[in-house]
Parts: sequence; structure tokens; C-alpha cells
Amino acid sequence: MKKIEAIIRKTKFDDVKEALSKVGIDFFSYWEVRGIGKSREERAFRGIVYDTSSIERIKMSIVVRDKNLQSTINAILESAKTGEIGDGKIFVVDIEESYRIRTGETGDESLYIKGEED
Repeated sequence: MKKIEAIIRKTKFDDVKEALSKVGIDFFSYWEVRGIGKSREERAFRGIVYDTSSIERIKMSIVVRDKNLQSTINAILESAKTGEIGDGKIFVVDIEESYRIRTGETGDESLYIKGEED
């Protein structure tokens, strides 16, 4: 199992959510966040000049089975990209174990509902 943490533009959240749903990822957590990046560039939008480090972001946390890792990453990459500075980052970390509190299921079984497995 892997945990994917993606930091994306807030404006791309709905696109990413839709892309994840298309690859079978319907459960994840997210937060509105702010951060400071190394790149600094002023942009003008509708007459307002802003620093790209101040763009509102969403941090997504998604735990997936190994077999769903690449399709999930591809969905985020394709749907979150604008080609501009500040599109975000994706981080992948190993998950040792997972437990479904309601049933006590562990590992991969705790991440999906039996009968709905792809």
C-alpha cells in the first residue's frame, strides 16, 4: 500500500476529483493549505498582481493499493497540470498497515468494499 500526498492548485481540485473518480478512487482526505515555494514570480490576473507562492492550495491524502498507484498518480498529473509555475507536487510513501475500524479488516482489504473490487 502507498500513501499519495498531492499539493495542487485550489482551482484544479474539481478536475482532480473527477479524474480520480474515473480511475476508481472515490475516497480521500483533503485540506486547504498555504505554503512557500522556492520559485517566486509575479503574475497579473484581471489587473491584480500576485506572487505565485500565495496561490491557494489543496493538500490531498490518498491511500491506495500498489496496483492502483500509477493510475492514481497519472490521473493527478494530467488533471492538475496548467503548465505554469506553482502547479504543485506529488509525494508517495509506503504504508505498513491499514485497519478498517468497523470490521477489523487489515491491509488491502481495509481499502475497498468486497464485491466492488476491480
